[in-house]
Amino acid sequence: MNLFQNIWVFREVILPALDVLLLSVVIYKGYQILVQTRAIQLVKGAVLIVSMYAVAYFLNLRTFVWILNLLAPSLVIGIAIIFQPELRKIFTRIGQGRFLKFSQGREAFPLDAIVSAAEVLAYRKRGALIVFVRRVGQKNIIETGTRINGEISSPLLLTIFSHDTALHDGAVIVEDGRLVSAGCFLPLSEQLDVRRSFGTRHRAALGLVEESDAVVLVVSEETGAISLAYDGNLFYDLVLEDVRRTLAEQLDVDDEDELVADEGAVAFEE
Repeated sequence: MNLFQNIWVFREVILPALDVLLLSVVIYKGYQILVQTRAIQLVKGAVLIVSMYAVAYFLNLRTFVWILNLLAPSLVIGIAIIFQPELRKIFTRIGQGRFLKFSQGREAFPLDAIVSAAEVLAYRKRGALIVFVRRVGQKNIIETGTRINGEISSPLLLTIFSHDTALHDGAVIVEDGRLVSAGCFLPLSEQLDVRRSFGTRHRAALGLVEESDAVVLVVSEETGAISLAYDGNLFYDLVLEDVRRTLAEQLDVDDEDELVADEGAVAFEE
């Protein structure tokens, strides 16, 4: 390493450039994590307090600075308690291994069979919850339902979410291209500003994506609207093309596999 330090180009050009590049990546990825959770509010509040302290310090407002110094330990503890869910989600996302991970190759997946089933369910106004497992396992969620471990098809999904079945109220879990479990229970969202029009399915979908990297497809039983939840957000009432495109992007689905699955879905609908 000392040998490289003695090289002027390495010391004066390459090392500073590498330093700036790594710092930029860390800041960018950190900002992505903050935006995907409500912790961005914590950052805004911290910036405001630091700005107030800086102004008071440079203007020599001794009483105000003394009060801030007195309250600083309590503020830190209070922030840790109040924003505990957001802090937990930040460390969870970092622990998922996606912090410095970029896109990988796409895997085979029967996407159009799922989208076709969602279209029929939406038309019939039958509620549905379909969870797509990505990098973070959902073993605890899977164990709350009934093991199936079957191939994904439109008839299977339509049968599960029929009103006269015992599994239609829960969620189905899709992992590695297979339907592994049905009738599963999901954690409800802890957010207080969730729209009142959202039912239990939407709150459950939002609750799961707040704690993991899963993608959840929701079909509303009241309106027939199709929604997607991922990265701590819920996107309500999407058109089918947006649902297909977003799932393909989030799940790294190959277009050729979509066409193969689509033939079976169309044959079923006819």
